[in-house]
Formats: sequence, C-alpha cells, structure tokens
Amino acid sequence: MEFNFNSTEPIYQQVAEQLTEAIFSGSFAENEQIPSTTEISKQFHINPATVLKGMNLLVAKELIEKRRGIGMFVKVGAVATIEQQRRESFYTDYILNLVTEAQKLGLSQEKLIQLIERGYQDDANSN
Repeated sequence: MEFNFNSTEPIYQQVAEQLTEAIFSGSFAENEQIPSTTEISKQFHINPATVLKGMNLLVAKELIEKRRGIGMFVKVGAVATIEQQRRESFYTDYILNLVTEAQKLGLSQEKLIQLIERGYQDDANSN
C-alpha cells in the first residue's frame, strides 16, 4: 500500500481504496483475514482511528466483515461486488460522456462502434 499524504483525498479514503484494490486483485482472498488496524497504522505511520474509518467504509459497502475478537475478513462475494460497482462507475464516468461527446461531433452509433473496435485493434497490435 502507498499513501499520498499531500493529496486532497483523505487518508481514510485512500485506505479504503487501497484495500478494495487489494481485494479485487486477489491480494486478499475472499474469507481471508486482512491486516489489523494496528498493523496497517504501524507499518504506514497512520493514526489507527484513520485506518479504522477506512475499514468501516468497506464494512458499510459489505466488502469486509468484523468478526468479534478475531479481526476483519474479506466477505464472500466481495470481488463480484467490486466488479459490479466498477462496471457501473465505468458506465456513468466514461460511457455516458463518450456518447454525449460523439453526439456533439455528429458521430453515428455505427461510427462510434467502429472507432471503439479500432481502439481494440490498435491495442492488440501494440501488445
């Protein structure tokens, strides 16, 4: 995990995002225990209350769960939940803007699809 202490984004939000990314990438498997607030706070020199606030965001999103006396664990289904959230965010953040801009440029749906296919081909050719 890496934190930007100069960012305008709060540290607790960065904690939540870093843990979410670790879950999504498989660094923390479903039903696996994640590091404690104490471990994270000591390793990265962050206030434990800040770490806990970030973790509580993930509890609220039902990505991790508290097991009393044991610790925090990745919930079963967390990866699918993150993927669904990211798909929805991708649609609202990118697709809607893409369609709006294409319409401003007078691009038809067919032409937009051709451009997207071209992007996939260019990417495949560069790899």
